[in-house]
Amino acid sequence: MLNVRVHKMLRRIRVVLAAVFFLGLTLLLLDVSGVVHSWTGWMAKAQLLPALLAGNFLIVALLLILTLIFGRLYCSTICPLGVMQDLVARLNRRMNKRKRYSYSPALTWLRYAFLGLFVVLMFLGLGGIAALIAPYSTFGRITTHLLQPVWALCNNGVAALAESVGSYAVSETEIIFYGWLPLGIAVVTVVLICALAWRGGRTWCNTVCPVGTVLGLLSRFSFYKIRFDTDNCTKCGACSRACKASCIDVKLQAVDASRCVTCGNCLTKCKFDALHYIAPLAAKASPKQSPEEPADKGRRSFLITSGLLATAALAQEGKKLDGGLAAIEDKKEPSRQTPLTPPGSLSARNMQTHCTTCQLCVSECPNHVLRPSTKLDTLLQPTMSYEHGFCCPECVRCSEVCPTGAIRPLTRETKSSTQIGHAVWMKKNCLPARDGVTCGNCERHCPAGAITMIPLDPADEASPKVPAVNTAVCIGCGACEYVCPARPYPAIYVEGHEVHHEK
Repeated sequence: MLNVRVHKMLRRIRVVLAAVFFLGLTLLLLDVSGVVHSWTGWMAKAQLLPALLAGNFLIVALLLILTLIFGRLYCSTICPLGVMQDLVARLNRRMNKRKRYSYSPALTWLRYAFLGLFVVLMFLGLGGIAALIAPYSTFGRITTHLLQPVWALCNNGVAALAESVGSYAVSETEIIFYGWLPLGIAVVTVVLICALAWRGGRTWCNTVCPVGTVLGLLSRFSFYKIRFDTDNCTKCGACSRACKASCIDVKLQAVDASRCVTCGNCLTKCKFDALHYIAPLAAKASPKQSPEEPADKGRRSFLITSGLLATAALAQEGKKLDGGLAAIEDKKEPSRQTPLTPPGSLSARNMQTHCTTCQLCVSECPNHVLRPSTKLDTLLQPTMSYEHGFCCPECVRCSEVCPTGAIRPLTRETKSSTQIGHAVWMKKNCLPARDGVTCGNCERHCPAGAITMIPLDPADEASPKVPAVNTAVCIGCGACEYVCPARPYPAIYVEGHEVHHEK
């Protein structure tokens, strides 16, 4: 039977693994160099919901098997939002030595209500709204919109300091404001989660989180569980006071396995060797049934939920260049009839049904072309705009880091021939047509050679030359829109395609 020393060792191993995943995913989302994803990108793909949407059923199977054997280790080790809640709860206990947890019955009806709402929204293709309570995506939004600006500011400070001593090893990065709606959602979410964690530990995980609810159903049948040794237990309550999941009922000497995240806190607090993380055959006495629900009811709930999730998964199929011709002022995004989605997303529908709004592609985009959508049906999912840069044909970073299959991997050659949209010329904004001056920025910077400058008046070769777009060649990269000196709206902009295709 496992003793206290072994329990402490297992807990230390779990804490180390949790720290590795938490720091790895945080650095991945904060990365300004573009190299971190080659080391920790697999951690994003190891998250349950992204793996399910990406069709990585090997990862999904491994995570489910892990849960069936060891319980909800995923929630306390692999999930970054779960680790963040543990950090907040630990800080509270450090600051308030008298902080104690206590057993509370599970709000089962509320857990299933949130899970049902999540499944319905995913089935309807409203993944952006559903992802507001998805754990990995929530952590991604918090990191991208709250921590990334601070990280970039620190990076720029280091770059300025290095430059002052003649070193250019660190380069500055542009700090982008993605809008008040994404920022507001991130602020409200982090305040709510941290408040719940400060007060009750794992309240969010065991009440709101759909992944926690699904894994909780599985963990009822896990092989290894924390079990009471009724002969040694004195009902002192030390284990219950240390349980941040509030799932240990000392009176009945029972642990609600559906909420237990196998953190090991209770094991190290028990002074009477009355709690053990063991298989059923190793238990001294038969464990009491969890007071929450009979086993058969839990089994039925698990089967129903699995069917719902399977159905939902199947349904998801620099510097400003003004040419010296205009006063420098901020560009405004033109109104597009069809939004632009990144190369590799295949279509607007694929993006809408597979993206979990984790913001990883947004934070990784080196030219700040991607930004969160503010439309209800695509809420916080990435769209493209070219005020701060254009989509370089040789850059495929977003397709490399996307963990859900919303942006499929593609080669540089494939991207260079993938048409995500086409350029449209607006005569009323064009400087040659409006002011009779010479420009040609769009033609000079078009990497696809899709723009040719022709006389505004075909009968007069001396008339100002304006762009003509060959839509059969244009790939929609936005270089023309980005370098256009017209302000506040460009004279040439890109309209998106509902379905991408290779030229």
